[in-house]
Amino acid sequence: MTFSAQYLLILLFIFGCLFCSQAQEIKISSQVDRLNELGYKARLTDPRRTITYADSALNLAKRINYGNGIGEAYRVLGIGNLYLNKSDVAIQAFLSSLSSFSETGDLLGQAKTSNNLGNLYRDANNNKALEYYRKSLNIASKLEGNDLNAARDLIAGVNLNIGNILFSKQNYEEALKSFKKGKEEFTKLNNPISLTQSIQNIGTTYYQLRNLPLAEKNLLESLKKAKENDLNNSIASISITLGNLYIDQKDYPKAEKVLRDAEIFVKNSRDLKLAQDYFYTSYVFEDGRKNYFKALQYLKHIYKNDSIANNRNLSNQLKMNEEQYKQRLTIARQKNNKILFWASSVVSALLLVVVGLLYYSNTRKIKTNKQLTILNSEILQQKEELDWINQRLEKIIDERTKDLQIKNQKLSEYSWHLSHQIRGPVATMKGLMLLEKDRLIDNEEFVVQLGKCLVDIDEKITNINEALHDVKRERLGNSAAG
Repeated sequence: MTFSAQYLLILLFIFGCLFCSQAQEIKISSQVDRLNELGYKARLTDPRRTITYADSALNLAKRINYGNGIGEAYRVLGIGNLYLNKSDVAIQAFLSSLSSFSETGDLLGQAKTSNNLGNLYRDANNNKALEYYRKSLNIASKLEGNDLNAARDLIAGVNLNIGNILFSKQNYEEALKSFKKGKEEFTKLNNPISLTQSIQNIGTTYYQLRNLPLAEKNLLESLKKAKENDLNNSIASISITLGNLYIDQKDYPKAEKVLRDAEIFVKNSRDLKLAQDYFYTSYVFEDGRKNYFKALQYLKHIYKNDSIANNRNLSNQLKMNEEQYKQRLTIARQKNNKILFWASSVVSALLLVVVGLLYYSNTRKIKTNKQLTILNSEILQQKEELDWINQRLEKIIDERTKDLQIKNQKLSEYSWHLSHQIRGPVATMKGLMLLEKDRLIDNEEFVVQLGKCLVDIDEKITNINEALHDVKRERLGNSAAG
């Protein structure tokens, strides 16, 4: 097998492994989404099963680092605990969900979780609940496309929750408007569970407004829909409200029937608030029938549950504040981690640049060294040639020096000869000059003798020049002189 064929097989193997890994992640992420969906659907019938589904989804999502799956699993986990009145666990789950959705940039998830946090604070702090509801609506308003279609159910639900806040503030007229708006939206969306809750809230609001016929009509309609969808908590809550309505109408047989139906679901739900409402309605019912012994039993249950509820509410409030503080610290750490991540990324990028520059510099250095080696070889060769030329020049210079030394010696000899040959005529001229100065010689004689001296000097200079240019003659001259 050739090298290229082996290389191709290795690439195919790597791509196969990556494809299998990606396919496995897609399969697990689908399982996570399915478990979250099942957990959310079970919230009204069996909150414990909701928690079970959410725990399984969370473990799978963490295994493949599925961010949105982790966020949704925490959200469903919070919903399950919220329905079981475990506010301290619920707020921790919701805040973890909000943090996960913030990291992945899932606006729809952030909007849903903010709505859930509003639900969590609804009974403890209306203003805090409204803050989260408004945050949810603000985020939902930024959604587009498919996310906007999915958010319409959420927007309708948030309006329903705002109605609940207004109801708790006894602003029943405004609350009724919000509930009707929610009913209209949920009817369009074909959401039977939320539609049931909207109709129940409308009936309860009419009851507070003392419009008993419309209250009974809406409560019976919501009760029917709750039974069709197995909404156990809703069945118990609606039945309790109908019980109060029938007690007000002094229709004790109907009141007894709906309260018996409610009792079964209240026991199964383990909802402390729901149980408290049931005990109080049952107390009013037995008191109205003048069955004081049973009324007293229900009153004891009410007192006992009030003490438990007060302690739990105080404990939950403290834990909620503590969890919020922890979450703020977590968010701060996440921001610091992001800063550290980006700083590390920048440093890594700079290191890569430095490594690249070093590699480039080293490559150039190697290339330059090769060029320098070639140049050194050329320079060495040129140096050898220069040494040879220098040797030749030194030899020539030595020859020329010797020749010059000979010539200098000859010139010295000629100079000496010249000075002696010319000195005689010059001395004669000086003597003539002195004679002429003392007027001891005639002018004519002076001129004649002076002319002879000059002729003699000229002849001697001519002879010396000829001797300088004629070596043989000069040698002869030297011999004659000698």
